[in-house]
Amino acid sequence: MIKAGIIGSTGYAGNELVRILTGHKEVEIKWYGSRSYIDKKYYEVYQNMFQIVDDVCMDDNMEVLANEVDVIFTATPQGLCASLVNEEILSKVKIVDLSADFRIKDVATYEKWYGIEHKSPEFIEEAVYGLCEINREDVKKARLVANPGCYTTCSILTIYPLAKEGLIDMSSIIIDAKSGTSGAGRGAKVDNLFCEVNENMKAYGVATHRHTPEIEEQLGYASGENVLLNFTPHLVPMNRGILVTAYANLKEGVTYETVRAAYDKYYKEEKFVRVLDKDVCPQTKWVEGSNYVDVNFKIDPRTNRIIMMGALDNLVKGAAGQAVQNMNLMFGFKETEGLELVPMFP
Repeated sequence: MIKAGIIGSTGYAGNELVRILTGHKEVEIKWYGSRSYIDKKYYEVYQNMFQIVDDVCMDDNMEVLANEVDVIFTATPQGLCASLVNEEILSKVKIVDLSADFRIKDVATYEKWYGIEHKSPEFIEEAVYGLCEINREDVKKARLVANPGCYTTCSILTIYPLAKEGLIDMSSIIIDAKSGTSGAGRGAKVDNLFCEVNENMKAYGVATHRHTPEIEEQLGYASGENVLLNFTPHLVPMNRGILVTAYANLKEGVTYETVRAAYDKYYKEEKFVRVLDKDVCPQTKWVEGSNYVDVNFKIDPRTNRIIMMGALDNLVKGAAGQAVQNMNLMFGFKETEGLELVPMFP
């Protein structure tokens, strides 16, 4: 049994961590961190935890927390984890950071896209990008894991086999993505009010979304090329879910069988990536509340382009579920422990 602390436990991703870890056989949550609700009972913030979690919310003192737990999850805005972490803390405890602080290896790129100074660049090289299906062995040895973003997880896993096998022109990739409103967090924002979101769909962060360099970097590692792509996210009126539709030019002579073999090569043994049957398109409703990613593709012979599709729950595989999957690998637990969540429907 290990002890866990969560900094940022009262955000949507933090609450999802609490929900998942409450059912985890190997973990006890010892610290519910929240700057906004210090000394307030956790169930008073999330009534679904009434008679399940009776603890009060604590602050975000990582130095004190590192002496009390074995793993710290930071479900916080960009910049906070980097401002708190140091060598003494990492010598005592393992950290899974759900922010973007350690995802991008180039400090200048991070500072350009996020508009803030990186407070602990000395740990960027050490941090492991926690996409378990790709970096599993490195995650097992890590003491600091950068948990990928929701859009990036869906985009990378959807495209990765074709990038890795050299089946597509990496300079031709266009990613169209949709997200439910929980991806914007729990803070009060006019753009996320019911009247603003309901019966509406809109693009945002066009040509400027912060997940763009993360996707480019990881697909660059896969393909061995410098990748430049278009990524356009959209907000849709639902609570949860990411749907990615990506387009690329196929290399000469690539067939359906070639592409299917590539997906099967990388995902046939993966518990949480489901390659769907031919002509079945991923849908967010079939992964909601679960750690699954559904992927599939369609070749358009008329244009010699391929349409790659993926769907996941942004709060589970796109955030908290992936964080727990990383923790399981870091501590040698069964990778699926706490995560065998059957998708909810309706």
